[in-house]
Amino acid sequence: MAANAKSRQTTLLAAFATWAAIVSVAAILGTYLGFGGRRFAFALVVAAVLFAFELFLAVPRVQEFARRSLGGHGPLLAPLVPLCAVLVYSFAVTGDWKWMLAGAAYAVVPALLLARSAGKQPGTWEDYIAAAVLWLPLQFHWTYKIFPYPAPLSHILSVLLALSAGVAAFVLLRRLDGIGYAFEWRRNFAWNFGFHFVLFAAIAISLGTRLGFLSFAPSLARERFFPLSTLGILFFTAWPEELMFRGVLQNLLSRTLKNEYAALVVASAIFGLSHIAHAPYPNWKYVALATIAGLFYGRAWMETKSLVPGTLIHTLVDVSWHILFR
Repeated sequence: MAANAKSRQTTLLAAFATWAAIVSVAAILGTYLGFGGRRFAFALVVAAVLFAFELFLAVPRVQEFARRSLGGHGPLLAPLVPLCAVLVYSFAVTGDWKWMLAGAAYAVVPALLLARSAGKQPGTWEDYIAAAVLWLPLQFHWTYKIFPYPAPLSHILSVLLALSAGVAAFVLLRRLDGIGYAFEWRRNFAWNFGFHFVLFAAIAISLGTRLGFLSFAPSLARERFFPLSTLGILFFTAWPEELMFRGVLQNLLSRTLKNEYAALVVASAIFGLSHIAHAPYPNWKYVALATIAGLFYGRAWMETKSLVPGTLIHTLVDVSWHILFR
């Protein structure tokens, strides 16, 4: 990390090392599971490119360079990486032109919508429609049909496409202030992380056990996968969800409603409702606990204007749940 007076920011070298390590692990796991050949190679390359887009643009200096380089060509160039990823995957892996067109539209429509909002205050109808276009196809697993092979990568590729299209639209093109899309560490982050995690854990464990949603059942088998589970949740669940629900949605709502706490409540309720489809459907217990979690994640973002503390809380909550509870 590179230090300055206010924060310690991740360098491109650190991001590259993280990227290389995780892509290598994915390749080894894929081979171990029996995948190989041309189709798997192209699927892995597409995942690696999209993951690089996620990681490298969270390096503040890289993000600033990308914004400067786009100049006045933002609507055309910002979604180029997710668009090319869809095209390469479709031509090389599936050959399905219908889902290729659907994926291409998914990659570029949010950017085209936000291009209409250039110069306007955040909170336009285009902002909200772009956010919905990004989230709903992923929420209902429609994007899984764009990436059907290999099955273990389907979810990850869908998340990476959504995240890349979202970063292209809201970070590079719309340049929405206060998202906090940067891997950095500031002095108040440790307190923010610890306070919100401990308080939420106390509430969630008490309420979850009373509702019959949680039961303490630690598993040594699940603990063996702790490092992989942590990395997977961090990069492919917590960070993307914090971008969408806090950095984008709560951010926009705070401007529309003119009240940060009202925005926190509404965004957290929407976050909670996004968990309703988990079995048994409708899972109102999960909705209630996820809404409360959203309040804590959102408050962490409010206090820091960074996705990092909320992402770390989110990750530790999910990892603790999978390892210690049923």
